[in-house]
Amino acid sequence: MRVSLVLLFSVCSFFSYAQTDGWNAFAKTKFDTKYSEKAGEYFLFPAFPADLKAMVGKEIDLEGYYLPIDVEGDAYIILSKFPYSQCFFCGGAGPESIAEVYFKAKTPKFEGDQFIRIKGKLKLNDADLEHGNFIVEEAVLVK
Repeated sequence: MRVSLVLLFSVCSFFSYAQTDGWNAFAKTKFDTKYSEKAGEYFLFPAFPADLKAMVGKEIDLEGYYLPIDVEGDAYIILSKFPYSQCFFCGGAGPESIAEVYFKAKTPKFEGDQFIRIKGKLKLNDADLEHGNFIVEEAVLVK
């Protein structure tokens, strides 16, 4: 009986974590270099896996570092799996390591490289070059 309870708890914990850990889910995305007629240059375009597409509209958790990227009107922030020196823009990480985060309430103020945890609803973007591929909407800070 004791083994059954431990096994049940472990399985439930795994699935709960697996459903909400965004960075692991994002890492399954493959990227292809394609030419954009609109932009007139090559970009990385995502091919989202089916399990990630199934998470659209569902709540995910992300822990990461606030990147002090100037966003017009402070409409959203950029959250990175890695600190600024290793981020997608400055270091060797890929586009699967950043997310646009739109807060449910007013966007809080953060310090560069501040480590935060958020929760929100996932949205995927495979076409709009003005935005990231991974977007979290209706986000809230988790303390």
